[in-house]
Amino acid sequence: MVVSVLEEMRIRSLGVIDDAVVELSPGFTAVTGETGAGKTMVVTSLGLLLGGRADPALVRIGAKAAVVEGRITVGDGDTVALRAEEAGAEIEDGALLISRTVSAEGRSRAHLGGRSVPVGVLAELADELVAVHGQTDQQGLLKPARQRQALDRYAGDGVAVPHEKYAAAYRRLRAVVVELDEITTRARERAQEADLLRFGLDEIAAVEPLPGEDAELAAEAERLGHAEALASAAALAHTALAGNPEDQEVVDATTVVAAAGRSLDAVRSHDPALAALADRIGEISILLADVSGDLAGYADQLDADPLRLASVEERRAALTALTRKYGEDIGAVLAWSEAGAARLTELDGDDDRIGELTDERDALREELSALAQALTDARTEAAARFAADVTEELASLAMPHARVSFAIRQTEAPDEASGIDVGGRSVVYGPSGADEVELLLAPHPGAQPRPIARGASGGELSRVMLAVEVVFAGSDPVPTYLFDEVDAGVGGKAAVEVGRRLAKLARTAQVVVVTHLPQVAAFADRQLLVEKTVDGSVTSSGVTVLEGEDRVRELSRMLAGQEDSQTARAHAEELLATARADSA
Repeated sequence: MVVSVLEEMRIRSLGVIDDAVVELSPGFTAVTGETGAGKTMVVTSLGLLLGGRADPALVRIGAKAAVVEGRITVGDGDTVALRAEEAGAEIEDGALLISRTVSAEGRSRAHLGGRSVPVGVLAELADELVAVHGQTDQQGLLKPARQRQALDRYAGDGVAVPHEKYAAAYRRLRAVVVELDEITTRARERAQEADLLRFGLDEIAAVEPLPGEDAELAAEAERLGHAEALASAAALAHTALAGNPEDQEVVDATTVVAAAGRSLDAVRSHDPALAALADRIGEISILLADVSGDLAGYADQLDADPLRLASVEERRAALTALTRKYGEDIGAVLAWSEAGAARLTELDGDDDRIGELTDERDALREELSALAQALTDARTEAAARFAADVTEELASLAMPHARVSFAIRQTEAPDEASGIDVGGRSVVYGPSGADEVELLLAPHPGAQPRPIARGASGGELSRVMLAVEVVFAGSDPVPTYLFDEVDAGVGGKAAVEVGRRLAKLARTAQVVVVTHLPQVAAFADRQLLVEKTVDGSVTSSGVTVLEGEDRVRELSRMLAGQEDSQTARAHAEELLATARADSA
C-alpha cells in the first residue's frame, strides 16, 4: 500500500523567499543554510499548506500575495485520500495537489485537488499527514498536562476506553451539581415564585373563565345596550316588507312584488325569457317572506332586560381584571394558567428533585471513583512500558545510562465534598481523571530522577523529545515527521547519534529536519540548501538540492564556517562515509 508522502513544495513571495521549489525525499530530507537564510520559511510553508494560521506579515514586501503549492502522493483508500475526495478534490495518478494563498490584506484561500475548500479541511488532513515538532514543542513537553496527554496517546485503548466513560460521567456530574446548586441556593426565590403562581392560579380559578367568553360577552353587551334601537329598526323593516294590518293604505314590498309576479304570470307562456323573469320575481317573493318572518322573530326575541345587561357588564369586568394581569385576552389567560400550573408542579417538586439529584450525584461520584482508579491503573501500566521504550531509545541517542520514568500521583482534596475516593483517599479530580503525570529523567547512574523541566539540559531535552516521537512512531505512526531544529543544544557524538536515529526513523516514514548540525545532515537521503542572495535592497532565497561536491562544501561550512578548509572537507567526507555505511 502506498503511504502518503509530501513530494514537492513551491513557495512564492513568502518572507525572504521570492520563488523556490523544495523537492523532498521519501526518506530523510535535511534542510540547511546560514542563519536568516529562510530555513524556517520552509517549515512555515508546510504549516500553511496544512491549515496553519495565515499571517499577512509573511507576505514578501512588494508582493500582492504569498502562494504555497504542494504535491502529495496518496494511496488508494487511505484516510487522506478518502477525506480529500469527500471534500470534492480530484486525485490524478495518485497525486493530490494542495495550495494556499495569503494576500497582503490578510485574506486566505485554500485549494485541494483543484477544488476550493475551507482551511479547516487542510487542518484535518494535517492530523493524518504530518507530526510537526520544534523547540516550542519541547517547551510544551515540560508541562505536566502535555506529559499526561503523551502517556495517554501511547497507552491507546487501554486508557482511551475508560477515559471516554469517565469523561461522560464527569460531564453528567457537573450538570447534576449545577442543577442541585441552583435549586438549593435559589430556594427563597423559587418559593416566592411559587407563591405568586398560586395567587394567580387561585384568582383565575375563582373567575372560571371559558374559552372565547370575553368575545361573546362583548357582543351581547353591545346588543343589550342598543336593544330599543335594534327593536325599532327591525319593526320598521318588517312593516316595509310585510305591511301594517292596522294601516291598509301603506304599500309594502311584499304586495308590490306579488302584483309584479301576477302581471307576468298572465303572459309568461308566450316567451321563455319573460317566464324566466317571472320565476326570479317568484324567488324574490319567497326571500321577502323569509326575511320578514326572521325580522318578526328577531324583534320578539330581543331582550332589553337591564338586569341582564348589568350582569354581563359585571362578568366582563371580572374577565378584564384577569386580562390586565395574565394575557391580552381570555385565551392567553388560560394559556398562562396552564403554563403556571406546570411550573408550580415543578417548583413544588423541588424537595423530591433535590433528593433525586443528591442520589444521582452520589452514585456518579462512586462511578467516577471506580473509573478514576481504572485510569490510574491503566496509566501506571502504560507508563512502565512507555518509560522503558523511551529509555531504550535514549541509549541509541548517546545517553546510554539515562533512565526515564513517570511519577503518577494524586492531590489530596481539601474536603470530601470536593474530591472522589481513589485508593482509599479523597483526591482532587478533573475532566481527565485524578492523576498528575510527570516525566522524570535520571541522566546518569546515581542521579535522582527529576522532572525533565529541571533535570534536563537543552541537548538532553532535545533527545528526550526525539526519543518520545520515535516511540510514538512505532505505536501511532504518521506518514511524515517534521523536526524544526529539534537537535538544538546537541553536539559531538550525541549529534551523530541523533542523525543516525533520524535515519532509522526515515526507513518507515518520511522525515524532514531543519538543522544546523552537519552530523545530522550527513545522514539525510537528500540535503536541501536554503541560500540568500542580496541584490540592492531586495533579498531573495532559493532552495537547492545538494549532491556530490556541493554537499561536501555545505557540510564543511557547517563544520568550520569555511567551505574550502581541507580539514573540514575531510571531516565532512568522513561523516558522509559513516552515514552511508550505517544505511548499507
